[in-house]
Amino acid sequence: MIFRAHPDGRFELPQRLTRCALGKGGVTPASAKREGDETSPIGVWAIREILYRPDVYPEGPVTALPSRPIAPSDGWCDAPEDRAYNRPVTLPYPASAERLWRDDHCYDLVGVLAHNDDPPIPGRGSAIFLHLARDGYPGTEGCVALARDDLEALLATARPGDAIEIAAS
Repeated sequence: MIFRAHPDGRFELPQRLTRCALGKGGVTPASAKREGDETSPIGVWAIREILYRPDVYPEGPVTALPSRPIAPSDGWCDAPEDRAYNRPVTLPYPASAERLWRDDHCYDLVGVLAHNDDPPIPGRGSAIFLHLARDGYPGTEGCVALARDDLEALLATARPGDAIEIAAS
């Protein structure tokens, strides 16, 4: 199944339409995606795995997708020149890395999308995730963000091989 995110903030779940947030800079062709450009890459991206905070989801999320808990020391490398670029790392890390255990709770539940990961091309964008939206659905750094209920519903429906499409229009 493919779940579709539209640039106008619509998101297609099975049998209903809901809201989402995409990059602050809009959407861009995947070939033009650059680290830090605040755009979401157009394309179809498999959901590789689900990361979750065990203090929020003690039993783990309801999903058939591979999932694993995160710890306060978990990060994601966003330094294009580093060998761990667009890969999970343990913090503190000597290169730039995003903290996954966040105080704003946007990463309580995260779907790792298959953008620029096989293999990662330096500078083509890292940490393109499916995560929880902030109140009011402000733009993201390039991710797809949903309300908690909507993300939980998606994960309960999703199966291995399912994907998120970031549509061009």
